[in-house]
Amino acid sequence: MWLREELLKSIWHAFTALDVDHRGKVSKSQLKVLSYNLCTVMRIPHDPGTFEEHFKNDNEGPLSNEGYMPYLNRYILDKVREDFDVMEFSRMCWTLCYKKNVHSQRLIISDNDAFKVWCLFNFLSEDKYPLVIVIEEVEYLLRRLSEATGICWSEEKFSDYKLHQNTRSCLTVWGLIELVGVTYFSKGVDHQTLSMGISEVFSELILDLLKQGYMMKKGHRRKNWTERWFVLRPTSLSYYICEDLVEKKGDIVLDQSCCVESLVDKDGKKCLFIIKCADKSFEISASDKKKKQEWIQAVQMCIQLLRLGLSSPHREARLRRRELRQKQQVEEEDLAEAMRRLQAANERKQSELEDMRLKMEEVAAKATLEEFRRKKTQSDLQDRYRLDLEREKLVRQQMEEQMAQKTSELDQYLQRVRELEEMYHRLEEALEDEKQTKQDEEAMRKLQARLLEEEAEKRAQLEHLYLQQQRTLSEAEAEKEELRAERLDKERDLQAAAQQLERLERERQGAVEQYQEVSRKLQRAANKTKTWKDKVAKHEGLVRLIQPGHKVQQRITNWGPASFTDAELELRKKSWQESKNQGAQAQ
Repeated sequence: MWLREELLKSIWHAFTALDVDHRGKVSKSQLKVLSYNLCTVMRIPHDPGTFEEHFKNDNEGPLSNEGYMPYLNRYILDKVREDFDVMEFSRMCWTLCYKKNVHSQRLIISDNDAFKVWCLFNFLSEDKYPLVIVIEEVEYLLRRLSEATGICWSEEKFSDYKLHQNTRSCLTVWGLIELVGVTYFSKGVDHQTLSMGISEVFSELILDLLKQGYMMKKGHRRKNWTERWFVLRPTSLSYYICEDLVEKKGDIVLDQSCCVESLVDKDGKKCLFIIKCADKSFEISASDKKKKQEWIQAVQMCIQLLRLGLSSPHREARLRRRELRQKQQVEEEDLAEAMRRLQAANERKQSELEDMRLKMEEVAAKATLEEFRRKKTQSDLQDRYRLDLEREKLVRQQMEEQMAQKTSELDQYLQRVRELEEMYHRLEEALEDEKQTKQDEEAMRKLQARLLEEEAEKRAQLEHLYLQQQRTLSEAEAEKEELRAERLDKERDLQAAAQQLERLERERQGAVEQYQEVSRKLQRAANKTKTWKDKVAKHEGLVRLIQPGHKVQQRITNWGPASFTDAELELRKKSWQESKNQGAQAQ
């Protein structure tokens, strides 16, 4: 939610830009145009009649800031709603004032970056007019810019800057823009890197973009996992197609009833956590465990702030810094008051000592006068007043003792005054040392907290790696045993197959040799039969009469009727099989 004080700061810049003579007054026509533009940007219906009615007694001459402020509060700011574009409102006020105060040719940053620095000034400046930013907030902003741009922060460099520029306690907005765009970051820094750093700090402090990045989200209907660009704000977690923030896919509205929890790995997804809302829940997968923990802590912080009824964390941090500065200012004022009281007491003591010294001088003068008188009358009354002379000597001794005692008391009091002055100087040094010690203690506390967090995270990672390594070793050993047994079985099967293959190869070679031998015999028999037939036909010239054949059915081969019967063929098969078996057993 945008506070009225922040809107007034932007309007104050626009009003000051219209005040050309720097008298705190602007013409009525210019204020009318400014009011119309403000109403247009804030989506408020503009009523010129109310403006004329409010300033009916100021028809001539310029209008002061004090006269314009009641109209601004009553007819514009009281009607503001949260649905207008605050960036458009700020840019309109920026357009009215920056051309008269910013020299773009001197800056290494663009006008857009200068506008972002202007918005950061309005956010961090004090709620007093004219607007200024204290040196502590300047240091805070420069530290954030250094972290965003990856530049190492240097206390010595900033101290030298304050010393050379004679920066006492605060800066105006134009001095801050000069500081960021000309003096402090201009040496050795790329303008693109600086622009990215300014945009990151602007998004975080002004736009309340607490965290953003890519994560996987589980769908509600299809139950599929899709990568989305998530943006966390104090009251919502929005997700987009990509990081250009053009196409929004949805919002996760955060309220006091929401909660965020870590989930175990499932469905092939790791680094899971869930955001439970009143109507539905959202399962999200981060890229690694560190990102997962950062997102869970950021969402929990937003929910906790909502439960406490607080605004964004950066606004709360700004309020805490202001309260701390006010507390330190009150302590310094109390210390200064105590020192003034001590100094007044010291002055009173010194006046008392001066009065005492004057009294002692008067007593000494009186004693001298009495001594002179006594010496004057001593010659005449020496015999008569001998006893009086002795008594006078006694009085003189007492007076001298009193004088010595008063002198010693005076010396002691002066010594006490010197001790008080020395104690005052030591007190000042102790206060400076205490202030420096507090700063060092705060820095050490932050460093120690960060180291503890990193140590806890590293310890968790090492434990997880150790358990994962143990599981991997056990699984590897089991797989190794299974592979060894499988390899032995395969080697035995391979040996048996090789032996069987060798036996079959020998059997095949024997069968081929027998087949070749039988083929040769058949060829010789066929040649002999043909030769015999030719001889009979040549010498005898007779044609054999067809005789009735044998009653037994003969086997027909490719060369005609076989020379053996089926029974003989069976006998030959049986003998061939027996010889084959005997050869196999012999092998």
